[in-house]
Amino acid sequence: MKKVLNLAIIFALTTLFVACSDNENEPTTGNLTVNLSGLEELGADFVYEGWLIVNGSPVSTGTFTSVDFPQTYTVDLADLQDATKFVLSIEPAVDSDPAPAATKILAGDFSGNSASVNSDNIVVDASGDLKTLAESYGKYILATPTDNDDTNEASGVWFLDNSDAPTVTAGLGLPALTDGWKYEGWVVINGTPISTGTFLTGSGADDNAATSSFKGTLNNGPAYPGEDYVMGAAAGIDFPTDLKGATVVISVEPSPDNSPAPFTLKPLAHLVPSDAKNHTVLTMGSGPVINLSGTVTR
Repeated sequence: MKKVLNLAIIFALTTLFVACSDNENEPTTGNLTVNLSGLEELGADFVYEGWLIVNGSPVSTGTFTSVDFPQTYTVDLADLQDATKFVLSIEPAVDSDPAPAATKILAGDFSGNSASVNSDNIVVDASGDLKTLAESYGKYILATPTDNDDTNEASGVWFLDNSDAPTVTAGLGLPALTDGWKYEGWVVINGTPISTGTFLTGSGADDNAATSSFKGTLNNGPAYPGEDYVMGAAAGIDFPTDLKGATVVISVEPSPDNSPAPFTLKPLAHLVPSDAKNHTVLTMGSGPVINLSGTVTR
């Protein structure tokens, strides 16, 4: 009887050891593969960071700076299996805040083992009248209302519609953006982009309306985004200049901004015709990058 009891104890201990060994051999991590298109490198001060949304909370999948894809990351298996969404944000390279920044650029829900992500899901405020950047439209005129000189009218661009003058209306139709993003206007002269200023809506003046170093001294211009280039210089270009032949662009910028150059997302653009008339409405077309997209698999 004692021998039988000893054998039973040995069998139980062996079974327990095998079970523990099996548990130790079970994987605790899994692979997350990210394949995105359209992203540009952010420069030395910012990085991209991926996030899994697990039970409503963000869990970092790591940071990256290279925009060569696909890229694969090793993450906690339980988080990987329980995640309902993937989000990509832009973060400071030196960041003491463990939470995601407001500058979230891509997002998408998991369906099975994959998620289709795009920028409209996270950059555009879906509660607005326009739901995507593809719905954007734009009009502008050449004029320099901030000075009294009528010989330099082709050296200013204003995003307004004066086709029913004296009534003037907003020239830009843009979706509302989520926190962490702003619009910015640009003129590209001989390949050099020069900002017209940042703004949130086409129905008001841009952020630098009162402080621009390029505008005249008569006033701050109309209550719409735009800029007069009648004083000073930028990128080796002396003002006033002639914007005919330049390209006018509207971009979507992270705020805080990662670079003084235009960001990847550019929903509107237009080459100013060589025969453009001053004070006459010009219509913009679609820009080169309207949406960023990709897939995430687990």
